[in-house]
Formats: sequence, structure tokens, C-alpha cells
Amino acid sequence: MEIGRFRLWLALVTLLIVGQAFGLHSYTAKRSTNRRIPARKLSSTKAAPSSRKHHVRRIRWNPMFRPSHESLLRQNEEIDRLELPRIQDDDELEALKASQSLVAIRTGETLRIDPRLDPNRRFCRPWTRDFVEDLSQAYYRQFHDQIQVNSAVRTVKVQIKLRRHNRNAAPAEGETASSHLAGLTLDIQRRGMSKPQLHFVQRYLFYLRALGLVEPEEERRQWVFHVMVSERYASWRQTQDVAHWNSEPFEVLSQK
Repeated sequence: MEIGRFRLWLALVTLLIVGQAFGLHSYTAKRSTNRRIPARKLSSTKAAPSSRKHHVRRIRWNPMFRPSHESLLRQNEEIDRLELPRIQDDDELEALKASQSLVAIRTGETLRIDPRLDPNRRFCRPWTRDFVEDLSQAYYRQFHDQIQVNSAVRTVKVQIKLRRHNRNAAPAEGETASSHLAGLTLDIQRRGMSKPQLHFVQRYLFYLRALGLVEPEEERRQWVFHVMVSERYASWRQTQDVAHWNSEPFEVLSQK
């Protein structure tokens, strides 16, 4: 009996020692230092970068009358046909005003001028003034709003100065020189016009260009209709009525 009890006691002690030895070498899982982000927070975190992006509004520029080298050539051909001078300086400008070769643009209910335009340069050829008055009256009848003239006659000296900070401006000399230098041309503001208003002016110019009476361009940086008016407009306008062709399709107008 003594021997049996001794063996039992020895077995218990041995089992206890072995159990402690295994406890010393047991594996403890290493806790991760990265905090797990809850599902809601994770989704909001992913969405954050896109919310910080700057959304740039791009206005599609698809003009009916795109500026071109050929258009500048046509404008200068009309100036040469009429043997008009490119006005060099203020002395020549004043002489043309005195002879009534250049006339003041008249403002009123249907027509205004950009207040930033130098009063000395609010002049143009008589037929160009006829054109803008006809356009402004037709526009006012349709929309009860005014047409604004942003630029008119310029001198070579002014054009050279303009080119220094606007590389898109036409040259002051050569076969593609600005037609503003001869007083045939006006810049009419497009900025602020609604789509129906833009469409109206485009239709108006489309018809006149088809007849060879104007050479229009839609400038991108200045947002204006640049319109050179032919001297032929003066005789044509005497027998015309805008109302009867304003609603006709472009395809029909181009064949008249």
C-alpha cells in the first residue's frame, strides 16, 4: 500500500511539472496595432478624396463662325476693294471724323456701348452703323433687350498696344491685319446672351453672310461677335425686312 501511494503521489507531481512546462511555451497571439475601421467610417474615408476634387465647369465652344486665316483675308479684301486707309493714329482718326467718313455710334433703347470703350473710338463707317442699328432693333423687338458694342474703330497704334497683352488679336499690318483699323468692324458682346438670343444673332448673321454683306467671327477669349460689314449693305438694306426671313431654316437662307 505504501508503495502504491508513493507511485500515485509521484505521478501527480510529475504531471503538475509537465503542465507548467507547457504553459511556459504556449503561443500568445500578437495583437495588431492597426485599428480596424468600422464599415461606415471606411466608406466615408474612401469618399473623401473625390469630394476634395475641384470640378471645373467646361463650356463647350462650338461656334457657327469660327475665326480663321481665310476670314481675315476676306475682311482685308473688302478694305482693299474700297481703297480705305488703315488708320495710323489719332490725327488720321480725327480727320475721318471731321469728314463724316466715320460716324458716331448712336445709343438708345435698343443699343448700348461698353462704358470702358474710349469715347474717341466709338465711331464706325456709316453702313456699319446702319447694320448695328438694324440688328439692335430686330433684337429688341424679339427679346426687349439691348445689343452691346464692345469695340469699334481702332488705330494702328492702339492695335499694336492691344497685341502686347492679347496674342489672339489680329496684326496691325499685313494681309491679315485687323479690319477695325478701317472702321468697318464692330465687336458685339455675346457674354450674357441666352441660347435663344445667341441663335437669333447667329441666324441674322448667317443670312447676311450668305449674301456677302458681312464677315462674322465668334471670338473665344473676348466672347464677342466680331462683324465686318461690307459697303454693299447700305444699298441692300433699303428694300429689306428682317421679319420675313428671321424664322426660315438656315438651309433656305443660304440659297437666297
